[in-house]
Amino acid sequence: MKADEQRPVVFGLLALAGVAVAVGLVASLVVVVGAHVLGLGGGQAAGVAGDAGATMVVPKPEKTQPASGPSITLGSEPTSSSTGQSPPPTVKKPKKRISLQTGQTSVAPMGRIDLTGTYPGGEGAVLNVQKFSNGSWQDFYSISATVTNGTFSTYIQTGTPGMNRFRVIDSDTHVASNQVRVQIG
Repeated sequence: MKADEQRPVVFGLLALAGVAVAVGLVASLVVVVGAHVLGLGGGQAAGVAGDAGATMVVPKPEKTQPASGPSITLGSEPTSSSTGQSPPPTVKKPKKRISLQTGQTSVAPMGRIDLTGTYPGGEGAVLNVQKFSNGSWQDFYSISATVTNGTFSTYIQTGTPGMNRFRVIDSDTHVASNQVRVQIG
């Protein structure tokens, strides 16, 4: 006799448990994908709503004090202090601004909405897409765009009918773009 013929109930229960686990995994995957496609869920932007420890934050660089000891400089030209002239006036850099445009102003539910824009000086920045919902800006799932050569692009889909407002926000500096409006329906 084989081992499975001696204990048919045990092997039957193991087979039943295996099938239950497989069906559960498939059902949970269908629910997660369905919620994402239908635009359900959401959440607050990490760091924007004060979620401590939710994201990795890299501090901004700070100027360091010059060394107090002697330094060796080869081939230098006279400095303004040695010539008696005042230092040149400082030029303030313009603030970085994110400009957002949408390719569509009206789409059917779950229609593609193209988001493009510019972010001068934001090379490599990750911009999270946000939707205005229930009186505040919330991350639109995990959709983001990376700035390359001062520009970015991504697309979104939503089934929420009516006028929807979207923007992008720099995940590090929290600089936000202008908002765009898209009619769904």
